Amino acid sequence: MRISRYNQRNRVDFWPGFVDAMSSLLLVIIFLLSLFMLAQFFLSQEILGKDSALTRLNSQIAELTDLLQLEQASNVDLETTISSLSATLAGATEERDALLSQVAGFGGGLAERDGQLAALNSQLEAEQQLSGEANAQLELLNQQLSALRIQINALEQALDASEFRDSEARNKIGDLGRRLNLALAQRVQDLSRYRSDFFGRLRDILADRTDVRIVGDRFVFQSEVLFDAGQADISNHGREQISKLAEAILQLEDEIPPEINWVLRIDGHTDKRPISTIRFPSNWELSAARAISVAKLLIEMGVSPHRLVAAGFGEFSPIDPADNDEAYRKNRRIEFKLTE
Repeated sequence: MRISRYNQRNRVDFWPGFVDAMSSLLLVIIFLLSLFMLAQFFLSQEILGKDSALTRLNSQIAELTDLLQLEQASNVDLETTISSLSATLAGATEERDALLSQVAGFGGGLAERDGQLAALNSQLEAEQQLSGEANAQLELLNQQLSALRIQINALEQALDASEFRDSEARNKIGDLGRRLNLALAQRVQDLSRYRSDFFGRLRDILADRTDVRIVGDRFVFQSEVLFDAGQADISNHGREQISKLAEAILQLEDEIPPEINWVLRIDGHTDKRPISTIRFPSNWELSAARAISVAKLLIEMGVSPHRLVAAGFGEFSPIDPADNDEAYRKNRRIEFKLTE
């Protein structure tokens, strides 16, 4: 019995706290529902307000549409009125013309037509003013057309003068061409004559040598006359032969007129057998070096460097294409050609 009472005293009663918690939760839920209802109310009011505004806008659009239709109808009426007035004006113009004819025919007008005549005269003055403006524009256009015609005439005259000058220039160019061709032909003839004289002198100077000969328009020295084998330095014997050649060239310089533009071309040639040394890697270098050596020696002996041209042809311009010692000897040569 004591134990039972003790347990009753010590047992915790949770029911009041649970009731309080549920009451608080219910109050919160009720508060939230109240807020939701208020939000729904204000939202519905806002939507109703927008619907009302939209209804008013639709009403205004309908009114504007009606006004537009009325304006369009008014425009149609105005166009009809303008057409009617235009027809009336045309009729009045015809009537005015008829009245003017009557006035001119009868020498005066009727009293009852004075008012109409004054109105018609006003209309006539307005039309005359318009006609005057049109005439002024027409006069301006005529002036511009006249100025344009003057410019065209001036251009045609300039074109005719230009064509005439072109024709004269072509004739002059043709005449100059003919004269130039004649002068060039004369120069060629003169140069040919001096070349013949030059070769004649060389024949006299070198008549006792079999290794110097004339081939076509060139005077040919065999390389052995001037150089040792594989060398580009002129030998002492070669210097003697070149000095004889220099004397003939110096005489030629004094005799050929300065207006004839001539040069003495010195061409070096080798045979087809290859050469490969430090100084002459190929026959090109050997043939060019020999031609240059001859040109330098002629300059030392007084020949003008402006009258000399040195060129190397290597083994690529042989006189004799055969593959033997005689052909090799002929192809190793120095050629002198008097040319423009």
